[in-house]
Amino acid sequence: MVVTNTPNTADMLRKDLYVIFTRPVAPKEKIMELLPKHLERQVELEKQGILFAAGPMEPQEEGKPRTGMIIVRAASFEEAHEIAMGDPFHAEGLREFDIWNWSMNEGSFTVTINYSDQSAAVV
Repeated sequence: MVVTNTPNTADMLRKDLYVIFTRPVAPKEKIMELLPKHLERQVELEKQGILFAAGPMEPQEEGKPRTGMIIVRAASFEEAHEIAMGDPFHAEGLREFDIWNWSMNEGSFTVTINYSDQSAAVV
């Protein structure tokens, strides 16, 4: 008889986050003008504990536009939409977005803190 330890989904993290997939609808030059304000807003959300992760996504296929993914801690689609609209890119109509609810179940991360030089790394 083979015994396996099949994970029980009830034991998994089941942390609900909201993923904002964002796509350009304006020329790159216009988007680049607002990049500093966009990044300032992202750091603000990070410091407030709202931003879980964010960054650009490069497609495998040439010719497809670069996309962005912003993962936020929110209580609802409505709250996530409010957060998304606070992004200067979205507020100015330079990028459009879709919001998905993501139930994070599996995965891990590692944090290394070095006391000797007070450095840290996330892997």
